[in-house]
Amino acid sequence: MTTRLESTGDFFVKDCALTSIATGRRAQNLRELRDDLLTVHPGSIYYHFWGGLLRPSFVEPEYNNDFAAWAFHGLHDQILAERLAVIVPTDFANMEDLRQELIDVIDERLDETEHVPWSKADQQFHFIRSQIVVMDTHHTIREPRELADAVPKMSISSIFYHFIDARRRTEKGIDDFRAWLAGFEEDYDGLALSLAEIDPYFSSLSELRDQLASIFRAHFSRRRRRR
Repeated sequence: MTTRLESTGDFFVKDCALTSIATGRRAQNLRELRDDLLTVHPGSIYYHFWGGLLRPSFVEPEYNNDFAAWAFHGLHDQILAERLAVIVPTDFANMEDLRQELIDVIDERLDETEHVPWSKADQQFHFIRSQIVVMDTHHTIREPRELADAVPKMSISSIFYHFIDARRRTEKGIDDFRAWLAGFEEDYDGLALSLAEIDPYFSSLSELRDQLASIFRAHFSRRRRRR
């Protein structure tokens, strides 16, 4: 039987919704976008990188973040769009570091261009801020081995909350699964390493759920065979 540390409790599965809040800020051209990025709420940067995962869409997005999409569709600047598209938010410790990377990329592009790229009047960039609403699913996981059966049944918004949004909440900036496993006396370092190798940014939430489920099934299947 798995032994818990005194500080470890059960894993309470949560669900969430990412609500959109208008900031009233909008950019018509690249310099206005850059200037707004200096002071816009960090929740807006978070939304424009991660919000697309929870927004319903019937087509595969060309770009993973809203800044890159606007650079391409609004400003018709493919070079800038490609540079913004390769920014991976999980590479940055916090939203402020990510904010600075965005500004640096835009500054570089402004230095290269003779004229500031503009969008049409009906294609402005609207800054949206996110606010997460958390809901209790009344589902509790008591032992790590239960993850193999529980994760495939989780909603994609639960996956978002526990594997992506958790990085803003946990002390070490990691997902809830690794944070919970670290509280057991039994060694789950190998499992935690496998989870750490998943980059959630370039997968849909359903694909991410499948990856997590596969890792948990494989790990606990091997453990059963060794016993």
